Amino acid sequence: MTREFRKDIRGRGASSNFTNRYDKLKYEPTEEDFDNWAEEKPLLKTQVFKDSSRTIITENKSPDVGFRFSINAYRGCEHGCAYCYARPTHEYLGLSPGLDFESKIFVKEEAPTLLREALMKPSWKPEVINISGITDCYQPLERKMQLTRGCLEVLAEFKNPVSMITKNHLIVRDLDIFKKMAEYDGILIFVSVTSLDPELIKVLEPRTSHPVSRLKAIETLAREGIPVGVNVAPCIPGLTDHEMPEILKRARDAGAQFAGYVPLRLPSSVLPIFEEWLEVHRPLRKEKVLNSVRDMRGGKLNDARFGSRMRGEGPRAEHLAQMFALYTRKYGLNVKEFNLSTAHFQRPGDQLKFDID
Repeated sequence: MTREFRKDIRGRGASSNFTNRYDKLKYEPTEEDFDNWAEEKPLLKTQVFKDSSRTIITENKSPDVGFRFSINAYRGCEHGCAYCYARPTHEYLGLSPGLDFESKIFVKEEAPTLLREALMKPSWKPEVINISGITDCYQPLERKMQLTRGCLEVLAEFKNPVSMITKNHLIVRDLDIFKKMAEYDGILIFVSVTSLDPELIKVLEPRTSHPVSRLKAIETLAREGIPVGVNVAPCIPGLTDHEMPEILKRARDAGAQFAGYVPLRLPSSVLPIFEEWLEVHRPLRKEKVLNSVRDMRGGKLNDARFGSRMRGEGPRAEHLAQMFALYTRKYGLNVKEFNLSTAHFQRPGDQLKFDID
């Protein structure tokens, strides 16, 4: 996989556009695509495109992912996380998983309408729907587009339960909907915290919320009675793994009841992008991090096998699992059992139906 190397592009996780695996032709940003090109750190402008998909609910068939159905109103993500496992999905659009993924965003403007149509079908049996199975539903564009909020309004109307995960404090905007959903056990939220180091987050996850803001989001949600947890993900060996105990403690202090973690995954075209990120932003740690990943992946930098890919293998992976178990127990996380309920699902108009003898 080839790319034109650029040093550090302000506000972006990737530093270049890697060649799409499926295309012989490639597109590289030109000077016209950047603001302040003369600066040492140019700013790449975001472009928004309409996604004309006619369906919105996707069925997941991976046995090690904790949900069956998901909604993604956005393709691509401005958050620009250097390690994002969703980057290869942009290659299916004929684009690069590098800079294109975080600067060329496709939006499903009809997402709420498509969701309503799907839930109205008799074939839909109420089941938990996850929002943000691929890209973050509260990425910066959501502030303007409000597609996630529109989908939540539909789900609340049908009382179909939903789980969510995000790295953005913007989620508290929709607290009014969450409070209604919580009344019938219809909402569960996880906030991802990768690191508490704001300088690291600024370059690793450049357009996400500050770590303190994420903890404040947990606090706000918990205070209003919304079931909320923290996801220590990805846990990057040799870079952020040592922060797990403190992240769990700070999240518990903020009101989190649940916790999860996922070790760093580097599937397909994500690997060279993350390697380049290390070259640009953490060159002295590059070999330590990559060797630590190999320790958890059977000597390789990625292991796609179900059952292993989400946890890793070997002594380092086992140590990580033991540390997570120890500190979740110490801080009282994952003690309370909580299950989202489908018992209250109803289609609009159902309550108007009467049996006539």
